[in-house]
Amino acid sequence: MTEAAPLAITGWHAHVYYDDAESRARAARVREGVDAEFDVRLGRWRDEPVGPHLKPMFQIAFAPEAFAAVVAWLALHHDGLAVLIHPETGDHVADHTEHALWLGDRLGVNVDALQPRD
Repeated sequence: MTEAAPLAITGWHAHVYYDDAESRARAARVREGVDAEFDVRLGRWRDEPVGPHLKPMFQIAFAPEAFAAVVAWLALHHDGLAVLIHPETGDHVADHTEHALWLGDRLGVNVDALQPRD
């Protein structure tokens, strides 16, 4: 496990995953709800897997001080969807694996896509 101080966290990301039209509609409700409740930045819809993400998803970015409120809201409103929550520390592999939290099913990530490129 990597050693990282909480102050190293510059932000948080939540990735909300979906599979089909029905689960994308649920994801849209989650997206609308979190946007209405909090000061977050919403990423675009990714209808195909991208980067380390093995399924379609959208991203929610939020500040460290919003962690408790946003994650509590997602815990109660993720509507059965898998959600990856991870810090931004600059160590992309650790952030998406060792430091990650999951709501719903734990899907895993493509670690190879997170490796630094020479």
